[in-house]
Amino acid sequence: MAKRKKKNEAAKSAILAIMAIILAIGVFVCFMFYKKKGYIGPQEFTYPTSYEEYVLKYSRQFNVEPEFIYAVIKTESGFDENAVSNVGARGLMQLMEDAYSWVKYRLGDESEYNFDVMFDPETNIKYGTYYLSFLLEKYDGSIDLAAAAYHCGLGLVDSWIEDGTINPNDFSTEQIPDENDQTSHYIKKVRKAYDAYKSILKEDKNNGEKGTEKQSKAA
Repeated sequence: MAKRKKKNEAAKSAILAIMAIILAIGVFVCFMFYKKKGYIGPQEFTYPTSYEEYVLKYSRQFNVEPEFIYAVIKTESGFDENAVSNVGARGLMQLMEDAYSWVKYRLGDESEYNFDVMFDPETNIKYGTYYLSFLLEKYDGSIDLAAAAYHCGLGLVDSWIEDGTINPNDFSTEQIPDENDQTSHYIKKVRKAYDAYKSILKEDKNNGEKGTEKQSKAA
């Protein structure tokens, strides 16, 4: 009886091992298929491009690079549209209520919606992108200074410029006071994501152009 029990257990273990191997092979084959088709890649897990419709729409409307919008979304909320920070910022681009009210006024938005609308992905991206466009214009197109102001407020960034703490014409994160090292860290995270999205979207564009060329030749 003991030998038969051991044989049954060994058979079960062998079956489970075979099933695990088959499953692993299946996952690998699916991954390689979708990667070859251009649907998935290692970077897409770390740097997703969700909400593309809204990002591209307001990128064009407010003249902000989609890579910068994606970088801010990635850094601020990790693409969680229901995110709420410990200071009350909401949604994908983590707007505070005073920023929301300011942008609403600037856009002439007369809707009856309140701050809760920041949980709506499209509205959040619209408002956040408009705010980025304002900051980019104010700081002569500097991604780093716009990111700094987005994080700690333009009032503080302006004070650094006025008292000579930072040089807007030759800015580096090392110029930021030590007590504001969180802003330095934030800029570096945004810049890293921005550079990654530059690579991802360039590759997507190249793949799209190659696909169009193949269709043209086939026709």
